[in-house]
Amino acid sequence: MHLLPGLARGAGLALPPDQVASPLVGRPYDLRHSALSTWLNAGVDPTEVAERAGNSVEVLFARYAKCLYGRQEIANGRIGDLLREYE
Repeated sequence: MHLLPGLARGAGLALPPDQVASPLVGRPYDLRHSALSTWLNAGVDPTEVAERAGNSVEVLFARYAKCLYGRQEIANGRIGDLLREYE
């Protein structure tokens, strides 16, 4: 049986040959990482993302915080908007 580098152990036994040849099978974890990073960057509440992922918020941030891009500017804008409401 021919397995791609990084192929999950036993995938060749569990999947049909056309799916084993897919580049998505090489590292299925990458799909999870991409989804969780996308949800966080979209502004989904971290508690919701953690629950959907089956992780704690602490684990989520330890693993995915480096994937958050541009969030500081968004946070600054929200804080500024709130402060202007008090003026």
